[in-house]
Amino acid sequence: MTQQGRFITLEGGEGVGKSTNLSFVRDYLHSRGIRVTTTREPGGTPVAERIRALLLANDEQEPLDDLAELLLIFAGRAQHLARVIRPALARGEWVVSDRFTDATFAYQGSARGIAPERIAMLEQFVQQGLAPDLTLWLDMPVSYAADRLAARGGERDRFERERGDFFERVRQGYRARAEQAPERMVAVDASQSLEQVQRDIAQRLDQQLASWN
Repeated sequence: MTQQGRFITLEGGEGVGKSTNLSFVRDYLHSRGIRVTTTREPGGTPVAERIRALLLANDEQEPLDDLAELLLIFAGRAQHLARVIRPALARGEWVVSDRFTDATFAYQGSARGIAPERIAMLEQFVQQGLAPDLTLWLDMPVSYAADRLAARGGERDRFERERGDFFERVRQGYRARAEQAPERMVAVDASQSLEQVQRDIAQRLDQQLASWN
């Protein structure tokens, strides 16, 4: 019988380096002989990627309602779970995702003001108890992240265009989630050099691997 895989998520606001460190986590696990599937939210499947495009589009003619935003996120998540996450875990692979439901509590809950009870209801309905085994929360002051986004250049999506107070609430939402689940959600100081951030991530992964083994 194939052993069930592990589910690791990377969380954080805009500009904290999730994509770069997702690749690092993937390669680090590969170096230890672990089969890994990497993915992201919103998105992860062709259908969910089309939902992502709706969520990120700057449509000034018809602004997206907050509740519609929440439901689209969970619609994409349902497809993502059915087509990517659950099948990979069942094959014994480890899944590493750029964001998952902690982001929903931080963005749509803390920042948008949707009651966490509503989000929790959808979480249970869609996920049926499935949750990450480990979450690495890449945290940094909002002003640092804003500087990184400015340096990156290019057109900003609908979320990246939000004001600083929005991202402060996102950060507070992540902090609240970490306090609620300290055994699962680990804060990583993403304002450090990339080398130090990745040393911290590797140390935490080693601790987790030893615990799981």
